[in-house]
Amino acid sequence: MATVAKMNNARVSAQKCRLVADQIRGMSVGSAANLLAFSTKKSAKMIRKVLVSAISNAVHNDGYDVDELKVESIQVNEGMSLKRMSARAKGRANRITKRCCHITIQVSEHR
Repeated sequence: MATVAKMNNARVSAQKCRLVADQIRGMSVGSAANLLAFSTKKSAKMIRKVLVSAISNAVHNDGYDVDELKVESIQVNEGMSLKRMSARAKGRANRITKRCCHITIQVSEHR
């Protein structure tokens, strides 16, 4: 059985977050947390928080061993978009879209 942790409306675009998510898919949680700790991407910090939450959920709620856990699946989906306006010449305006994403991590024991 797998344990899940989610973060909704993370303030980074899904496209940028998927670049980091693809790196840790299928890894053991120790090496994935280590990789995320030393990554320079903004989304790596957010994904690491969700991963630590998933690990603690698995240990505390389901009684799994930390050394046996691996990242079974990680999904990054589009979230809401914040619509903003930027002033342009002659009274016009351009739309700025600030994108968000939903991060879902599923960890399970591998034997």
